[in-house]
Amino acid sequence: MTAATTARTRESTSDRARRWRIAVLLYLALTAAYASMLPTERWRTHTPYNHYALQAEAWLDGHLALAAPPPAYAGNNDFARYRGRHFISFPPVPAALILPAVAMTGSAAALADGRYFLWFSALAPMWLFLTLEALRRDGRVSFDQRTTLLLAATFGLGTVYWFSAVQGTVWFVGHVVGAAALCGYLWASVGARFPALAGLMLALAVGTRPSLSLALPFFVHELWRSNNPQPHGSNKTRWLRKAWSFALVLGAMAVVLMVHNWLRFADPCEFGHRYLTVVWRGRIDRWGLFSPHYLGRNLAVMLTGLPFVTDRGVQINGHGLALWLTTPVYVWALWPRRTNRSYWVCAGTAAAMALLVLLYQNSGWLQFGYRFSNDFAPLLFLMIALGWPRLGRTFWLLAAWGVAVNGFGAATFGKRAYRGWYFIDASQRIIHQPD
Repeated sequence: MTAATTARTRESTSDRARRWRIAVLLYLALTAAYASMLPTERWRTHTPYNHYALQAEAWLDGHLALAAPPPAYAGNNDFARYRGRHFISFPPVPAALILPAVAMTGSAAALADGRYFLWFSALAPMWLFLTLEALRRDGRVSFDQRTTLLLAATFGLGTVYWFSAVQGTVWFVGHVVGAAALCGYLWASVGARFPALAGLMLALAVGTRPSLSLALPFFVHELWRSNNPQPHGSNKTRWLRKAWSFALVLGAMAVVLMVHNWLRFADPCEFGHRYLTVVWRGRIDRWGLFSPHYLGRNLAVMLTGLPFVTDRGVQINGHGLALWLTTPVYVWALWPRRTNRSYWVCAGTAAAMALLVLLYQNSGWLQFGYRFSNDFAPLLFLMIALGWPRLGRTFWLLAAWGVAVNGFGAATFGKRAYRGWYFIDASQRIIHQPD
């Protein structure tokens, strides 16, 4: 080994250690920020919607369904009923993550589940930083390390992810764990460097939020790109080995999920939402869980939700604020200065995810901002990084605006002391200010 090679190896090791130190510090800083906004009761007791802990408790008792009807404190909110038994309809990965803690405390009711899942909240921004760094080292992102760090922090604090990260209830835990798995998948996929890990992370993402299965093209593109223009010779063998490693892990996890679904609902693709016992049961029966029928309402929530004045003062609708108002820097993702194949793969994936949730029967209510954007927000940040050679003052001023707005949401949403700031219509039909 020459002196030059040795120097490069040392520099590479030093750079890698520095990146991971920064990533860990980002995780700790954001965990502290999220902890500061956690509702007081989350530190002491379980949330009213501790569905994942209830599922873990059922598993520990040897059951796939709940042993009894849902606890009264949950208000029968988003449980599935099938053949006379009650089930947790949410995919099982977060329940598997909390299972050891439920086992230690002895029951779901004895565990402060919101406090437990707090420790997962900063994983997504941390993995996003490492993904941006991987793209930077690959020459596809021209930002310096400081900018990639600030972009990851903007995702963690300047989007609706912040208010989502501090709720601790079943719907928001799904976003937290799903985003963490998605960002871990993106990092492992860059250059197809860690195919088995990418397959595992994508499986965990799908086992948390099935809509994240649409992220599959990112790894396919990275695998193709790693042997561009065509795999051949020893490169072809390595290419096939990577593809097999990814597919094997992803397929094995998919089989586990499908068997779990089959044992519960006699359908390998059914997680249980088709059997929800909710007030909107009628529209689900008529239009289905996904339909163009819901598109107009969901677009209105996503793009036109604004605060309005009532007799109680300025209030935020329970359907949430528009995406451009909570995170205006998303405009940079849609109007890039440059594009390449990587940008368009991210754009197509984000668009597919957005369309899927826009066709869903639920707008995300009750929320501070459009929470379903957590599914595709990491891809929007990749689009910004891939599409812009540099980010100017206007971008960072609007990023600061996003931090301020979403900090307000994290500080007030779901807390008793600030209920007056929110307009909550139990019918869920009022999206804009009434005439």
